[in-house]
Amino acid sequence: MNTKSTYDLLIEALQILSKVTSGYAALTDSSGMRIKTVDSLGQEIKDLKGIYYPLAKDAYDKHKAVYGMSQLEDGAETWCIPFGEYVLCCSNVERKRNVNILKQSLMDALPFIARVAGGEAVVFDESGKRLSTVSSDGSTNTEFLGKISKDANEAMKSQKPVIGESNYIGGASAVRIPMGKNFGFGFNNEDHVFKNQKLLNEVKKYQNAKYSFEDIIGSSPEIRRAKEIGMVAANSNSNVIIHGETGTGKEMFAQSIHNASERSGKPFVAINCAAIPQNLIESHFFGYTEGSFTGAKKGGAPGVFEQANGGTLFLDEISEMQLEIQSKILRVLQEREVTRIGSSKVIPLDVRVISASNKNLEDMVKKNAFRQDLYYRLNVLDIQLPSLRYMKEDIGYIVDHLIMKMNVAFGKFVMGIEEDALELLIKYEWPGNVRELINCIEKSFNLIGNDSYIKVDHLPMKLNEQVEIQDDDSGLENMLSTYEKTIIEKALKKNNYVKSKTAKYLKISTTTLWRRMKQLNIEMDIS
Repeated sequence: MNTKSTYDLLIEALQILSKVTSGYAALTDSSGMRIKTVDSLGQEIKDLKGIYYPLAKDAYDKHKAVYGMSQLEDGAETWCIPFGEYVLCCSNVERKRNVNILKQSLMDALPFIARVAGGEAVVFDESGKRLSTVSSDGSTNTEFLGKISKDANEAMKSQKPVIGESNYIGGASAVRIPMGKNFGFGFNNEDHVFKNQKLLNEVKKYQNAKYSFEDIIGSSPEIRRAKEIGMVAANSNSNVIIHGETGTGKEMFAQSIHNASERSGKPFVAINCAAIPQNLIESHFFGYTEGSFTGAKKGGAPGVFEQANGGTLFLDEISEMQLEIQSKILRVLQEREVTRIGSSKVIPLDVRVISASNKNLEDMVKKNAFRQDLYYRLNVLDIQLPSLRYMKEDIGYIVDHLIMKMNVAFGKFVMGIEEDALELLIKYEWPGNVRELINCIEKSFNLIGNDSYIKVDHLPMKLNEQVEIQDDDSGLENMLSTYEKTIIEKALKKNNYVKSKTAKYLKISTTTLWRRMKQLNIEMDIS
């Protein structure tokens, strides 16, 4: 039986070693010159034949196995063992190369990850040290490069994702994900936090209450009653709740009460409870001290109760406040004092709270969606603002007032509104209340040109369409047909009776337009 030579056995071993190690296996001669190198698939890499391998020469010279770094791939490990006149070598080149490719791909993808995540994206090494960091706008953030994140370090040690707060952006959430033992990547949602902060700066600020009761136009019994209670509230320090649909002027009433009270020279602070992110609401209500949480502003910051001290705090959309924060608000109102987060110092308060809601708080109390004790604390005086559809006799007065104001704003000289246009406004139901009426008159001023009076043509089309539907009692099918016919006729006129343009305007095919015109007896009368 023929016995294979050492050389043959070593050549055969190359394929097995390369496959097991997911790397390269090589055989060199005593001088360190490569005789054969194969990859993990057992394929010979002929370009490496005859290439000098210093580590193999070192192993032969020392007559012992040696360990070192590969000459082919940065970070790849290798070992060499002498066998007679030959040296057998093996490395994890391919595995390391794949890791390096993945690492580079992640670094190349950081701008896209940052953009999708809405924040900063980073790649870090085995210690959690930042290697690369990109903001959502694609810019490189060098401020924290080279710094070690304790959460990234924990993720690398545990080889498990770590989710928590960002170490650098207060209020932001961050994810750190290990991608093996050598590197990982992470991202945060700092854009969302910055956006929330900007929003908070808009919904929570010192405000000059500019409205007074003289600015509230109307003589209907409902509006007179609301103003009477408002004046009572102005002469009192009791808390007030203003109820009313969206657009009825709740903040205008709150400002009027403040300006008619003894607190008129003190702060009026308005905050929209529905607009504040839940993770920031407590710090913005009660304030915080420096270092009380990650990202806390140097020197701390006062909350809205402290900002409004001596004056009025207006809590709009109070119904949207979470139950947990309701209990803390109640305590502040009962004790008439507030303590900043992270502090033990008690700050005495002298604040009158005016709340507003477009929901029925009594129903919410019955459903345990609003604290009963807080409701009674806030609801000492109750003002119900009427919807515009229930005080239509005031629409003419309001329109005249708006025309005067908008003449100044637009630099026009509009004398008034024509009778049929006013009749259209009175018939309309106004789901958006006074706010919608203001918007309607403003649109009219943009369309009025040099006319001296607001006409029906200057008003939004939806007003006329709704009124026509209200006046039609011929049944649903006929009402819908009439409504459709009106829309098509107006669209034809708007597009100079060109069917193709009209169809495109209505977002239907020309065939569909022709068929509906025939069914609805619409004639092309362009006289």
